[in-house]
Amino acid sequence: MSMATATADKSRPMTAEERKVIIASSAGTVFEWYDFYLAGSLAANIAAAFVPGSNDTAKFIFVLFGFAAGFAVRPFGALFFGRLGDLIGRKYTFLVTMTLMGLATFVIGLLPTYETIGYAAPVIFIICRLAQGLALGGEYGGAATYVAEHSPAGRRGFYTSWIQTTATVGLFISLLVILTLRLSMTPEAFNAWGWRVPFLVSIVLLAVSIWIRLQLAESPAFQKMKEEGTQSKAPLTEAFGRWDNAKIAIIALFGGTAGQAVVWYTGQFYALFFLTQTLKMDGTTANLLIALSLLVGTPFFILFGWLSDKIGRKPILLLGCLLASMSYFTLFHKLAETVNPKLYSATEQVKVVITADATKCSNLFDPVGVRVFTEPCDVMRRTLATNSIAYNLTSGAAGELKATVNGADVSVADKTGAAVVAAAQAAGYPKPGDASILKQPTISGVLSDDRALYAGGILFILVLFVTMVYGPIAALLVELFPTRIRYTGMSLPYHLGNGWFGGFLPPTAFAIVASTGNIYAGLWYPIVVAMVTFVVGLLFLPETKDRNIYSND
Repeated sequence: MSMATATADKSRPMTAEERKVIIASSAGTVFEWYDFYLAGSLAANIAAAFVPGSNDTAKFIFVLFGFAAGFAVRPFGALFFGRLGDLIGRKYTFLVTMTLMGLATFVIGLLPTYETIGYAAPVIFIICRLAQGLALGGEYGGAATYVAEHSPAGRRGFYTSWIQTTATVGLFISLLVILTLRLSMTPEAFNAWGWRVPFLVSIVLLAVSIWIRLQLAESPAFQKMKEEGTQSKAPLTEAFGRWDNAKIAIIALFGGTAGQAVVWYTGQFYALFFLTQTLKMDGTTANLLIALSLLVGTPFFILFGWLSDKIGRKPILLLGCLLASMSYFTLFHKLAETVNPKLYSATEQVKVVITADATKCSNLFDPVGVRVFTEPCDVMRRTLATNSIAYNLTSGAAGELKATVNGADVSVADKTGAAVVAAAQAAGYPKPGDASILKQPTISGVLSDDRALYAGGILFILVLFVTMVYGPIAALLVELFPTRIRYTGMSLPYHLGNGWFGGFLPPTAFAIVASTGNIYAGLWYPIVVAMVTFVVGLLFLPETKDRNIYSND
């Protein structure tokens, strides 16, 4: 594809070559996201297979640590592969990242259990998760840069918005595959071997993706730069060692990707966490509702990408952050009232008070699930939070620990909070599996149930905010950085935002809930981050839609 073609009139129809670029880049990225999300969706099965011991909670925490490790190393993958992408080219770099991701996923599917190979099983699993995180850190920047550099002027938002659908589509496919397997075999068969199938299928997806991407040529912008001999000799140093470029990365992070990330993870991941862990909805119903909201919402990525070509990237991104911040409390309250009405009422009517020595109550921040809490105050609060029981914490005398439910004293002799949970449930809190909790484990059931449709509508609104902030972000990041350091420059703020600010949102939100005793308090984290992005973006983020991305200046 020539430079003249790439900068042609934006009113012309999409060419066959451009269509092939978008399909090939998007398909490969979908499969990478699919691979990455499997570990979270099948955490319980992985824990049972690879982690020793009989403590189910410890097993689950270990797998969550593995999932978090994948998020933690994404920025390092962005640095490593971003540098390669600016040195040797976009096409070959994201071929490497795709291969690394696919092989790591396939290995997890074949990995023998702990009973077979001992501690090598969890060690290899963690290594595979680290490899997946590194690969994803390099994949997104390459795919987004590649598509943008093939796009005609004035249509980069629309073209790159197809890449923006891939994370959601990858999540949707992973949920769909798992649901299909669960519904087509017995629970015993799925737990024994069926859970491995989604991992093993990835090798087929890898082969198809590599074959498709091998048909592609190098990006025209990179090819032009290579022919002119204007490539960066040290992309990392140039991108982050010089203040004029490092400043752009900082603005991109705090004025763009940090807010985009928390809105995205709230709408897709924290919403699922809130349904299953806080509202105690069964996993099948929750996955169906999330999957349907994603299915309906995904076209809006394209709509907002297209719209960003008309009115700009900045106003859509910042409006999405603002709307999300202003409406999260209302939407999650309505979600709770719809899904678990007894819980919603109990949080207002059942008063649980914990009185404890303040010096014995620590913060409960545990983003990767490795802290061990031994103080009774901490253990009790985590127990209450895990059971979705709201409480007030008051400061007591040295060594004091007591609990009341609606003014009546409750024994804390076991120091775990189990008696407090039982008393709260006797006073009105529902137990897991309560008949009042929304449950429709089939698509037809969801579509014929007014409560399910109402809950799905709320989830769709959350996804709509996701599409507003995520649809234009790829084009914005590509346009912020010059060609010679584009892959490196855009990848780091994107993966710092999404890997750290977004990836650690669920455990951070849970820590806030456990510390405050308010089941909605975790929403303060995405609200504050999104508002910081709104303010920083409004003041410092430039509009980029009309920039010439073939310039090295």
